[in-house]
Amino acid sequence: FGRRPVDFVRQVARAATELLPPTPAKLWEFRGLVGAGLRVGLRRDSSGPILDAVQSPPDLTQLPVLTLSPDDGGPFVTLPLVYTEHPGPDGHGHNLGMYRMQVFDRQTTGMHWQIGKGGGFHHASAERNNRPLPVTVFLGGPPAMILGAIAPLPENLPELLLSSLLMGERLGRTPDPAGGYPLLSQAEFALAGEVPPRLRRSEGPFGDHYGYYSMAHEFPVFNVRRMYHRRDAIYPATVVAQPRQEDYFIGEYLQELLSPLFPLVMPSVRDIWSYGETGFHSLAAAVVQERYSREALGSAFRILGEGQLALTKFLLITDTPRNLKDFPGTLEHILARADFSTDLFIFDQTAMDTLDYTGSAMNRGSKGVLLGTGPAKRRLPRIFALPEGAGLPVGVTAADAFCDGCLVVSGPAFEDEPGAVARLVSAPAFAGWPLIVVADDVSIARDPQRFLWATFTRFAPGADIHAARTIARRHHLSYEPPIGIDARMKPWYPKEVRPLKSTAEVVDARWKAFFPQGMAQNPRPCGPPEDDNARIPLQRSVAPKE
Repeated sequence: FGRRPVDFVRQVARAATELLPPTPAKLWEFRGLVGAGLRVGLRRDSSGPILDAVQSPPDLTQLPVLTLSPDDGGPFVTLPLVYTEHPGPDGHGHNLGMYRMQVFDRQTTGMHWQIGKGGGFHHASAERNNRPLPVTVFLGGPPAMILGAIAPLPENLPELLLSSLLMGERLGRTPDPAGGYPLLSQAEFALAGEVPPRLRRSEGPFGDHYGYYSMAHEFPVFNVRRMYHRRDAIYPATVVAQPRQEDYFIGEYLQELLSPLFPLVMPSVRDIWSYGETGFHSLAAAVVQERYSREALGSAFRILGEGQLALTKFLLITDTPRNLKDFPGTLEHILARADFSTDLFIFDQTAMDTLDYTGSAMNRGSKGVLLGTGPAKRRLPRIFALPEGAGLPVGVTAADAFCDGCLVVSGPAFEDEPGAVARLVSAPAFAGWPLIVVADDVSIARDPQRFLWATFTRFAPGADIHAARTIARRHHLSYEPPIGIDARMKPWYPKEVRPLKSTAEVVDARWKAFFPQGMAQNPRPCGPPEDDNARIPLQRSVAPKE
């Protein structure tokens, strides 16, 4: 897409704040927006390649749908563009989203509508009236459609317009001969049908973008009535597994594209960044304004109430402009400024991303907010060294600094000592370190990508954050550092997504044939491939009750 969409969005953001009151000079400066704006929108085509062929009834088993991971429950469509419209006279426009679809048979798939998703809201509205929801799923077509479907736009902002903006031209649509939703003229496939009310079917497991398996759960069912497709259509797919995969880079681009708009929606927020290495929802950081005492906390609440950002599990806040993509530097900056007696907030019994299994139940969990504003309050230790005459606490095999102020500790397995972190935060060996991460493997301290993934996907703020001392004052929990995060694998967490050893060996052997011009292999953030003959169970136990 080049720089054009990014530059256009930045210019729109500038115009929103600088164009009023309008003057001839200002209007001339922003004259390019008029021409670009005229090219954004929808176009009605009388026909299009999508109508080259039709199957009714369809046979979905003819599509080369992929089964990606060894323990997946079946083949999944991984790049579906799911189009719905709000049912009824009180409708609020359309939604284009991307929700994985497990193919059950020739004419039936699952519809993995997670909480907080526009298509799910449409289905809930139809279901309240005991009506089926018409759905059309597009496969392929302009790549901008994929970005439009994934983009974390406010609920009623049309994704099709964002897709048109990215394309630099109007998006062509063709009437459905059978009377359904308009079809994207340039799509490769279009699956038209409906999702009935109050019908659920077990869907999953599936190795998802968090790098773990999401387990089998009951989800709505999509009944496909017609399949339109181009002549010699190309089926699109993507691989989903541990970060970084293709979706990581799409998410990075979308954040760059949309970041200029955040101050328009949330005026006190200057910048915000979600970390794709954690699956995006697990961790975000923001730069906010602190024009009066504790305004930063209000900005944190504003972020946690905005669209997809509401699913953020842990939020870091500062008032100093800085490069949030530099996570070690951002963490150091906040640790030097946080007063843990007043600046660490943990909220239990909150909604949680459907794919995050660190909570006590599906879609339920907790959140954490850490403020680090104003001038530095402490000097951070940089190198870990045991005090003279002291040794590592019992059960600790190694410790290494991730960054200034943050120490990674290799502790006992969770099954051997569930309460180890509560003990270790009071150990004299770790005094002076404001943050301690207790992990299964201390080597994550040497790799920011592995640290982000192995830490923030493996703890629930309400259950796994401990402090050397905790005092309740005026219904607020006041913490005394060190603060400890229990980032060990728990027995009720789903297992990591790993390839089978036999598959990894084939890829390694043929790597040069796949990439004759040369391509470095991405190091695996998890452990070695899984032995074909010694498979690990998906879960070792169920989550404990609260």
